[in-house]
Amino acid sequence: MLLAMEETPGASWFVAQDSIVRKIWGNADIILFIFAGAAAEFALNKAVDWLYFTGKLPADPLGRLFSTVSYARRIVFAPADEAKKTIDTIRNIHGAVEAARGTAIPDWAYRDVLFMLIHYSIASYELFERRLTDTEKEEVFDVFYRVGAGMGLKELPLNYSEWLQARDAHLEADLKQSAYTADLFKQYKKHLGAMRFRVLIEGQKLVVPRRVKQLLDFKDFSLLTPVLPVYKVTRLMKMDWMLKNLLLPAAYKEEIRGLDVGG
Repeated sequence: MLLAMEETPGASWFVAQDSIVRKIWGNADIILFIFAGAAAEFALNKAVDWLYFTGKLPADPLGRLFSTVSYARRIVFAPADEAKKTIDTIRNIHGAVEAARGTAIPDWAYRDVLFMLIHYSIASYELFERRLTDTEKEEVFDVFYRVGAGMGLKELPLNYSEWLQARDAHLEADLKQSAYTADLFKQYKKHLGAMRFRVLIEGQKLVVPRRVKQLLDFKDFSLLTPVLPVYKVTRLMKMDWMLKNLLLPAAYKEEIRGLDVGG
């Protein structure tokens, strides 16, 4: 179950209540594009075998999505002490997987996940809303930097400018086509169905970086490009759920609806 958005007066928050990060992670459309992009990049990551070790991702990629969303939102919308507990829980879960496999997840793989969340948070918000200011981008970076620091990760960039350079280096060093890539996209198609899978691919084209496009042989043009302006109008008219009902798996419609804060 996704985190209920209940505010506690006087609490010290992990993410400031007026932060752009709350606006990003309180919008269902933006979150769906964050994880559409991450789904593409995850499939290319050299450490994707870790996601196969437990079998949870290929068996239920949509369930894995909502589990990840739940943890992220527990951090973004929680008081600082509760967010710290959630970060500790995430680290402990991964520690248990490492113990079961008898080896450690490499630090660069953890950083890759944080870097994805930073990139897709910014790219997805800008796709739907507007360009973020440098200060807002720094806010996004800072939240996930603190998550990484809380997990004890090493060699984290210290600011957004350093992150841009580290992100490019990670994209070049840590991604490749593999048998896991093909299998994950096969699982996405199996669980979504052919039409929704096509929508996923076209959505991924709009937010993934050029390196990911190259490795997945994505064209620059997306069929969703001319559709997005129309969709934004339906959102203003509160008719966007008519389209969502057509495009989203029935089993997850209520969970997706719950991603909108106050909506």
